[in-house]
Amino acid sequence: MIRTRLVAQRLAFLFLLGCVFFNYPLLSIFNQGGSLFGMPSLYAWLMGSWLALIGLLALVIEGMRD
Repeated sequence: MIRTRLVAQRLAFLFLLGCVFFNYPLLSIFNQGGSLFGMPSLYAWLMGSWLALIGLLALVIEGMRD
């Protein structure tokens, strides 16, 4: 029961983190004219943050199986 509650809290935190990552203030920072590895910085931010969220979700879900 306690383990399930901890996993639910972690998933809720990751949801809120995703809301922050894909919301206006951070997106406007990366919507400047620069580039990273030949791609616009906004696209690099979107791909990188999306991959980070997927990785963190995988860690939380796989840790739940223990």
